[in-house]
Amino acid sequence: MAAQSNLRNMLLCLTGVCLVCASLLGAVNAVTKDIIAQTAHKNLVASIAAVLPEGGELSESQACDAPGIGEYYVLSSEGAPIAYAVKSTTNGFGGALTLMVGVLPDGTVYNTSVLEHTETPGLGAKCTEEESHFRAQFKGFKGALKVTKDGGEIDAITASTITSRAFTLAVKQAVDLVQSLNGGQCNE
Repeated sequence: MAAQSNLRNMLLCLTGVCLVCASLLGAVNAVTKDIIAQTAHKNLVASIAAVLPEGGELSESQACDAPGIGEYYVLSSEGAPIAYAVKSTTNGFGGALTLMVGVLPDGTVYNTSVLEHTETPGLGAKCTEEESHFRAQFKGFKGALKVTKDGGEIDAITASTITSRAFTLAVKQAVDLVQSLNGGQCNE
C-alpha cells in the first residue's frame, strides 16, 4: 500500500530533502574553504606582481577608508615609495568590478589587473583581456581618467560603456588615493 499524499507527508519529505542538501553543501564548503582562500591569495599576489615594477620591498596590506578602496601596498626602495598597488572596487554593469591598480608616486598608472568581475561575457568581460586596446590605454597613463564620451581620454569598449566607465572609475579611485597619501600613509 502506497503512502497517502497529504500535507504532512509532503512537508516531511521536503524537510528531509532540504536537510540532506544543506548537509551536503556544508560538507563541500568545509572541504573547499581553505582551497578557495589559498587560490584567492595566490591570485592577489600575482595581481600585485603584475601591476608593480620589479625590485624594491613590498609592504604588508594597509587599509584605508577612501571610497572604493579595499587595501593598498607600498613598494619601496631605501625607504622611499617607488609604486603602489591599490585594490579598488566599483559597480559595473553586472555588479562589483574589483581591480588591482599599480600607480607611481606621481600619479601615473603603471598597470592594471582584474581581480573579480561579473560583467557580461563577450562584452563587458573584455575588460579582463590584458592585451586589449582598452587595457593597454592605462599603461603609463597620466591624464583625465574618463571615457571619451564623458570628456576624457579613454576609449570605451564597444557596446560596454558602463563597464568602461566603472573600470576607469576604479583606476581613478586608485590614482586619487596615491595622490592623497602622505609618505605612504593614508590620510583618513
